Amino acid sequence: MDSDKISQNPDAMLVGAYAQLKAWSDPMHRAGEYAGDNMMIRGSSTDAFYEFISYSRTPNNGRLSTFWNSSYKAIAQASNIIKLVPESKDATTDNQLGEAYFIRGMMYFYLVRAYGRPYYQSPETNLGVPIVNGTPDNVFGDLNLPDRATVKDTYAQVIADLKKAESLLTLGKTSIYGTKEAAQALLSRVYLYMSGTYESPNAEYARLSVEYADKVINSNRYTLLTRDQFMRYNTFKPEDNKETIFAIKRVASEFSGYDHYYGIGGMYSNIGGMGWGEMYASAKYIDLLNETGRNDWRPDNYKIVDARAAFIAPTYRKDAKTGAYTEVFRFIKQDPKSGELNYAQDTVIRSGGTIQAKEGSANYTLTAVNASQGTYSINYKDGKTYHGVLDYFITLNRVYPQFYIIKCSKEGEESQLHSPLISRLGEVYLNRAEALAKLGRYAESLVDLNKIRTRSIENGAYASMTAANAKTYIDKERQLELAYQAERSYDVFRNGDPLTRKYPGPQTQTEVVAPTDYRVVYYIPQDAINSYPGTLTQNPTK
Repeated sequence: MDSDKISQNPDAMLVGAYAQLKAWSDPMHRAGEYAGDNMMIRGSSTDAFYEFISYSRTPNNGRLSTFWNSSYKAIAQASNIIKLVPESKDATTDNQLGEAYFIRGMMYFYLVRAYGRPYYQSPETNLGVPIVNGTPDNVFGDLNLPDRATVKDTYAQVIADLKKAESLLTLGKTSIYGTKEAAQALLSRVYLYMSGTYESPNAEYARLSVEYADKVINSNRYTLLTRDQFMRYNTFKPEDNKETIFAIKRVASEFSGYDHYYGIGGMYSNIGGMGWGEMYASAKYIDLLNETGRNDWRPDNYKIVDARAAFIAPTYRKDAKTGAYTEVFRFIKQDPKSGELNYAQDTVIRSGGTIQAKEGSANYTLTAVNASQGTYSINYKDGKTYHGVLDYFITLNRVYPQFYIIKCSKEGEESQLHSPLISRLGEVYLNRAEALAKLGRYAESLVDLNKIRTRSIENGAYASMTAANAKTYIDKERQLELAYQAERSYDVFRNGDPLTRKYPGPQTQTEVVAPTDYRVVYYIPQDAINSYPGTLTQNPTK
């Protein structure tokens, strides 16, 4: 487009910047979620995303290239609007400029958290990403772009852009556009990422996280959904959802047919014959859901204790002849040779008040832990006692029960349609709860935390919060609440914690990924380095 046309009508380029977010949001989600501990995969894969799960980082990853390229295309388009469109022309134009600043700030933040080390680790010297704001004037000449800025300077760029967006965004558009509150919600998270660890917090950044969370909450533009509504969060269109602050809009007309296989939800489930359904809720996440009481997903005995369990949908198998379910005792056992954990689903035999689990030729009498909830223990042949549940047989994929995840599916229809969620009011309350705890304001933190917890678990409020338990409580609620929103792995490492995935799955179950491990950050795509007009420093290889 001619620069004159852009300056007179920035809307076309702004629509193009938003359009980049559709391609961007797919690898963004996978890089953030697959590297965490909320999910497991049925086996190894030749897809580039398997590197996110296995931590076998390489610089030649097509999905990371899409993430990088789409980010910088959006940055370039937003920056060109900023360069070519004069400010203070009218409210509409200023709002469009604000949206451009919002998009650019968001892109830099998501880039630096993927390619730059956690902020508490020497941000003055660790490298973030190149700051290249728009098409250079000498693009056809002797172009030499800057190397990666430091993590500190990249965050400064993020903050400057989002604050400028905050000042320009006045029109209060819906949640599929950048708004003042969307910029403020992201700033609450950015400052939280800068607020240090619980053991060594940065009070100023924690205070700023609280300040920006306050702005969003006090705007009264958003409302926490009721428990029943929240359990259907994924089914609402983002612009119709009272809790959603910003989401990347998808529409059925441009996301249909086999697109449903390759969308985010397509790996987590198969709905209406669409989707690979190869990744499932991890046993670690299911245990968290069941911590205050067993969630029973059986169709004829459906009972959800923690509302967040509504986003899990096991694939119960019916007998082909009788149409009946097969009752089993499902537990996790440890292989005596390899030490790996795996599921067992043993057929249940009932005789009077005695319940046995049949495995091959062996019958094991079960001992009730909580008979009303169907939880029992088994004294197994390896000499260990395991705990499990009476349930129906769940279809296996390879050797793993299919605990489908539907949080990224079913938007407005029975399909894999999903508008990736960037921010919502529930997260903002959690941001404020953590920041308040890092400031030692535990009573206030507890109020925010319980607002989220009791929405999902009736009568589940924490009684008190202290320095001794704040981290445990807050991190648990963030994991439960923000699962499958691409937050988990970053939340673990930014607070100086290791990641462990000791649960059934092909991942290395005994591995502990330290927050200082070189694999916590991704490699800069090699094709980006090869084509870069200037030096583009790669992340360390060990």
